[in-house]
Amino acid sequence: MAMVTLTGLSPLQASFKLPPSLVFATRIPNPFARVSMRAQTRNDVKSPRVHTASGDEVVLESEEQRLKLDADARNTMAAVSELELGESSEGEHPGAWKWAIRKRVWDLLESENLAQLPRPVHHRIPNFIGAGAAAAKLASLPAFQTAQCVKVNPDTPQKQVRLLTLNTNKLLMTPQPRLRTGFFSILQASTIPYIPDACTSAGVVKFGKPVRLDDKLKVDLIVIGSVAVDPSTGARLGKGEGFAELEYGILRWMGAIDDSTLVVTTVHDRQLVDDIPVEKLLVHDVPVDIICTPTKIIHTNTRIPKPQGIYWEKLSRQKLEQIRILRDLKKRIEKETGEALPCGPDEKPPPLAVRGKKSQQAKGKFRNRATPASKQTIFVWNIAPSTTKQELQAHVEQLGGEVQTVRTALKPGNNRQLAWIVVKDDANFEKVIEVLDQSSLGGMTLGAKADEPRPT
Repeated sequence: MAMVTLTGLSPLQASFKLPPSLVFATRIPNPFARVSMRAQTRNDVKSPRVHTASGDEVVLESEEQRLKLDADARNTMAAVSELELGESSEGEHPGAWKWAIRKRVWDLLESENLAQLPRPVHHRIPNFIGAGAAAAKLASLPAFQTAQCVKVNPDTPQKQVRLLTLNTNKLLMTPQPRLRTGFFSILQASTIPYIPDACTSAGVVKFGKPVRLDDKLKVDLIVIGSVAVDPSTGARLGKGEGFAELEYGILRWMGAIDDSTLVVTTVHDRQLVDDIPVEKLLVHDVPVDIICTPTKIIHTNTRIPKPQGIYWEKLSRQKLEQIRILRDLKKRIEKETGEALPCGPDEKPPPLAVRGKKSQQAKGKFRNRATPASKQTIFVWNIAPSTTKQELQAHVEQLGGEVQTVRTALKPGNNRQLAWIVVKDDANFEKVIEVLDQSSLGGMTLGAKADEPRPT
């Protein structure tokens, strides 16, 4: 059994035992592992393999897979929202009011141009203009300044919060995107050569250490992203997938948090709403104690009860199939108690979620919003020779690009890489180039421009 020791921490935080059997629970490799770029084909995408010190081989989710699955999830949520906003024979769908508020806020941010890439903001935690200022407000909170371990969501608008957490020598806990391939990861500034690199998905892969369900951790502050939040009650709406609630429930089960653990969100002032009906919230919905916008700090004094754990009766079989850590936790609890845990009703998949079948709705009203009409290529130069394609692709994704392919070559004479990146969404093509040019990756300042077509 491998032991990972983190320096400069309390004894409770310092050690994490990592049995090889639990390495599957994260995309983050064991720190004693060596990575072989030998690949196997899964869903027509190459996946890196990790060999642990004990010789176990684990297949990790590649960046290409992550981007594709994230796009699939957004498309599915788009279809779910369309279905639930529509009228059924029994009347309005119970979740329709949430989608109506989300759509209103997403539309508002787009119409008033209050968002940064990635855009459009629909079916995302919006990367709002002023996210850095809101993060600075959060960093001024006494609860943040005294915290030793801060759990922050992995979304783009909270990237600055993750950076500030590491820059102030706190432990950063961040979940794997959608809990699809793993659980939580812990990052510590003293183990990271260049902290901004660790605030991206590729950086978490490089520098994070996996957390086990048995680890005795204390999380002092939780930061979550939001689509809409009511400052008068603390009621919050996310993007509709329920992962913030699942993450909260798992941490509650672990004993890492309790009712006194503050929950903070950062949003634009225009994401503040006054029409979230508290009486319609579900038992697993997580309220927020503090809201930080670019202009103010709001203490909600919420009276909404916080979830007490995982509500298995609300989890469908389909959701369990998506999240391995939940399946394993369910089996573990059932084995320890000798009793079967309840399971929620099956989800009815929307048209976009039905693989291999293209209904008329999917071809029309529910058209895949991530499917590009055309593709364009960005030429990038001054790339460090150690930077991988996966890291470059993740960097472009963080800046709002939807990547189709990446091709690299080593420029003779100056030990720098060149890259040709085919992006999917030509609507954002010029904006992606603008933010990619002069951005930093691997300690280098990148150059970027539209690739010029070669004469035929």
